Amino acid sequence: MTKKFPEIIFRMLIVGMASLTTLLQAAETPEKSRQFLFETAPFPACHAATICELGEKMLCAFFAGTDEGEDDVGIWLCTLEGQTWGPPVRVAEGRQPTSRQLPCWNPVLWPISETHVLLFYKVGPSPQSWWGVVKESHDAGRTWSAPRNLPEGILGPVRNKPVLIDHRLWCGSSTEHDGWRVHMEWTADQGRSWERTPPLNSSSEWGLIQPTLFTHPGNRLQILCRSQQGRVVELWSNDLGETWSAPQRLDLPNPNSGIDGVTLADGRHLLVYNHTDRGRSPLNVALSTDGRSWSNQFTLENEPGEFSYPAVIQSRGGSIEIVYTWNRRRIRHVTLDPAQLKP
Repeated sequence: MTKKFPEIIFRMLIVGMASLTTLLQAAETPEKSRQFLFETAPFPACHAATICELGEKMLCAFFAGTDEGEDDVGIWLCTLEGQTWGPPVRVAEGRQPTSRQLPCWNPVLWPISETHVLLFYKVGPSPQSWWGVVKESHDAGRTWSAPRNLPEGILGPVRNKPVLIDHRLWCGSSTEHDGWRVHMEWTADQGRSWERTPPLNSSSEWGLIQPTLFTHPGNRLQILCRSQQGRVVELWSNDLGETWSAPQRLDLPNPNSGIDGVTLADGRHLLVYNHTDRGRSPLNVALSTDGRSWSNQFTLENEPGEFSYPAVIQSRGGSIEIVYTWNRRRIRHVTLDPAQLKP
């Protein structure tokens, strides 16, 4: 008995140290939770999620149907109340006055109040010929208005969320009918009237779409773009969007896949992107203090497959909320603690 006592103590110490290590690792990880929005759904494919916060709720919209670009693809919505996402509900489709159905694309949610929310999306046979549409809900996403086409030449936010700056809602947009070109659009009256910049790049030199917008001190704005050049590409404005710099490559890979980012409340900038030259895995989170130098902070997915088209916001409580496509079959929601991300 006496010979075994030190061995028992030693084993207890080993178990205790392992448990302490596990607890410390859990405390240090930025990930607070992860879950799928749904396990089963009435559609085989989904993509291009968007997320917003409405009071105590969160809404997530995405397009879904037989496959991207098929006529039955509509916009679907899930609602998070408490810790559980509700089932997906179809909230928009591309049916035309001629009764022909066209596919819907790239929804973007924008909250105006705790009950009033805008849903931007595109309708059309392809990204080269689609047009911008908006619907409104005044009851936190339970019911929706009839669709309203945006003015000719206006697409609204083409994939990523807008940013409200000086009473203007700034929307990163892009077109694909004459090569890939980005531009900015804005509205000061909740989408009733619009203005826009000319294209900000020459499609013969740069292929850029789907900009995401960051804010910096001194009236400076920055957009990062998906590109055909194999790198994330940036443009800057020093006058609140009136004029923009020429595009420049960042030292971040881009396998021609969607990105999204957000300027956090503490002034840091966060980007969700695929840190690879090809494919759509892994999916990563990077941080920057100046928008130019980025450090890879966290890997959301690292398995073979497609993990793509992220959307990210910071909640009023400070948490980072990310949704993204999981193998075109589900949408995954991950919550991060920004205090555990340290560039």
